[in-house]
Amino acid sequence: MTAEPSERRTVGRRMQLAARRLVVTIIGGAVLTAGLVMIVTPGPGLLGIVAGLAILATEYTWAKRAHRWSRERWRSTVESTKHKVATHRAERASRHPDGED
Repeated sequence: MTAEPSERRTVGRRMQLAARRLVVTIIGGAVLTAGLVMIVTPGPGLLGIVAGLAILATEYTWAKRAHRWSRERWRSTVESTKHKVATHRAERASRHPDGED
């Protein structure tokens, strides 16, 4: 008894999807773990965490939600930092109108 051709394609497709999910899990997990390690060691930890979540988000709903949340936090942090730098520069310029410190 041999399997019908459509059954073989279905089984093959399921195996491809399982293999893809496994590869995404391993790579995304490794990048996420490296990002977490870089939080306490030198390196771009937050960037690693966001990248790891982005990879995992291609396969997992929980990672998609976490990635969306982390991306929003990243953007708000960048905007806040830009605002603080601009405010600091404006204050500094008003104290030293000729540009000297």
